[in-house]
Amino acid sequence: MLERLRLLFPQKLKYRLFTAFLVLILLPFSILNLYNYQRVEAVMQQKLSEKSYDQLQQIIGALDDLMNMAFKTWIMLEQDAAVREVLLHPENKTILDNKHAMEAKFIGINNSLFLLNPVVYYTLLDLKGNTYTSYQPRRALDYEQLIQGRYFQEALTNNQNTAWVTDEENYVASDLSASQRLLSMYTVFKDPNRSYRPYGVARISIDYSYWFKSVLHAYSPDQEYFLLTAGGEHVAQSRAEGLLTDEAVRQIAQTQSNGYFIDKASTMVVNYSYIPTLDWYMVNRTPLGVLFNEIDALKRQFFATSIAFMALFIAMTFMIASTITRPLSHLQNKMKDVVRKSLKIRLPQDKYRGEILDLTRTFNSMLDDMNGLIQRLKEEERQKEAVHFQMLLAQINPHFLLNTLNTMKWIAIRQRNEDIEEICVSLGKLLEMSLNSELDMIHLKDELELVQAYVHIQQKRFNYKLDVGYRYEPDTAYALVPKLSIQPLVENAIQHGIAHIEGEGRIDIVIERERYQLKIRVRDNGAGLEAARERPLARRSSGIGIRNLKERLALLFKGQGGFELTALEQGTEALITIPLLVSVPYGGPDASGPILPSRQQPS
Repeated sequence: MLERLRLLFPQKLKYRLFTAFLVLILLPFSILNLYNYQRVEAVMQQKLSEKSYDQLQQIIGALDDLMNMAFKTWIMLEQDAAVREVLLHPENKTILDNKHAMEAKFIGINNSLFLLNPVVYYTLLDLKGNTYTSYQPRRALDYEQLIQGRYFQEALTNNQNTAWVTDEENYVASDLSASQRLLSMYTVFKDPNRSYRPYGVARISIDYSYWFKSVLHAYSPDQEYFLLTAGGEHVAQSRAEGLLTDEAVRQIAQTQSNGYFIDKASTMVVNYSYIPTLDWYMVNRTPLGVLFNEIDALKRQFFATSIAFMALFIAMTFMIASTITRPLSHLQNKMKDVVRKSLKIRLPQDKYRGEILDLTRTFNSMLDDMNGLIQRLKEEERQKEAVHFQMLLAQINPHFLLNTLNTMKWIAIRQRNEDIEEICVSLGKLLEMSLNSELDMIHLKDELELVQAYVHIQQKRFNYKLDVGYRYEPDTAYALVPKLSIQPLVENAIQHGIAHIEGEGRIDIVIERERYQLKIRVRDNGAGLEAARERPLARRSSGIGIRNLKERLALLFKGQGGFELTALEQGTEALITIPLLVSVPYGGPDASGPILPSRQQPS
């Protein structure tokens, strides 16, 4: 039995992972989705029906209370002896007194019942040609026209107690009520002492539009409310710009009951409740986003459960695959580190068995062979570079000695004075540094001392018609530069530029640091590059110094150093760019600072 079960279970890792994914992720996730979606739908339906129905019933209840209050005010007026006296015997007092008495009654009723919501208006007619109102009419009232009106006549003819009219045209002054329609109750005053004979009629009207907007202040601004007639006409609404869609109105008007539906045209949930006494519908409309806020907790629960299942799947996957994939992954990571750590990687051989151990021994042996080969190649390359570098340095000496000896010859012929001694001292400094083959890089301040020595010799030659300026920051005095890298540029500026112009020559040496680079600029006001190219070949130098400098920069900095020659309006600029390398002074941290100041003009 166990053997059969093993045959059914996948043997390869990829099939095991796939089966685990199906069983532990897809199947539970699908069941969980179905369950949660059903819960979401149920919660939405339940919350929607309960909350919306309660709100609509509260508003309908408030409207019923207002109508009942209007009915009670008629009862109070009918039972009031003073009102009965005015309506039965208006001749006992003046018309003005009767009006004042009735207005006082109206004010008293409003103050006691409608103080916070003055939306009820009274119109009383006796049967002797007098009219009494609690409002300022929109147009002058005509008793005969009023008493002959349809609803007053129906009340008198049918001798009915009350009748509600839902589409009464607004007759109140526009500054008191801007609504188009009023909800009016028509009723008859009856005298119990005279066999309940009518002695007056009343019209009590409610400004339901004003009341509707005022009562909705206590509800959420995200929802919209409407009053609809049975025919689908908008009677009142909470927002002037919002109307129900035609499809929503048709769906509401199809039934005289309560319910809800989703209006796809406006992406809102529409809830409605029928008002039997008025044959109206109370409707509210809620955006779907407002309802979704109520199921955030359910969403969080859903995501938490999904993440838990995914974490369980990942853990089981690692447990299954770790025994097989861990040694291979370790070997793979070590192979990636081989180049980054210059082949200085070894795999422990005591942790593995079988084929993995053989693979580990072969890997270590291969790295040992590669390390030995690379060390031999590096030693040969260093030997070749050292020989080449010394050959390049050796080319400088005869070239420079020839020019210096020519200078000494001309000075000796021309002046025959002590200048030769100073020239020899300066020449000694240059020869001493050039013959020192142990140093490839020296401090910037030492290189500038060599330049000064060379410039001193050239100033003697040109009878001090050569001016050299230095500019650099003090913190770059101990930056490392190639030995004899600035002097060839100064020599080149003198030989090819300044030597071929009339007047005083000027050379500016500017050293700047830009982030991780050191830039050395040598500018002159000589004849320039174009003049040098046009000079006859016999009078041109071989350019050994510049070519030598370029090759040394390439050997020392492996592509991180650069050299450029740029023609100026008058003269030429040479630019050396090398990495910024700062070294402590040769004498240690307490050694003296740079000999040259940050700005120096030779005297």
